[in-house]
Amino acid sequence: MSMTITPLSGMQAAQLSMQASANNIANLATPGYRREVVSSTADPAGGVQAGVSKAGPSDGDPTADLVGLLAAKNDFVANVTVFKRENQALGTLLDVGA
Repeated sequence: MSMTITPLSGMQAAQLSMQASANNIANLATPGYRREVVSSTADPAGGVQAGVSKAGPSDGDPTADLVGLLAAKNDFVANVTVFKRENQALGTLLDVGA
């Protein structure tokens, strides 16, 4: 398995969290709307697996979703940084071997 699987799966999980938070905020005033909740688990092979499920009805408080949106953005940026560093390290190793 490639090293880049870990940060890529992290970026996908963060993107899923951003989408769920944005959807929850957009539907805040929708009667009967059930919030989306993202759960993630570590993949034994490396990386993370994430999925979306429905929670109870929206309580009308967007604070948790706004915080979740910011946290997911930070998670995405952190995983992009890991991805870039892995690619730089691999490039350095290939340069040394040449």
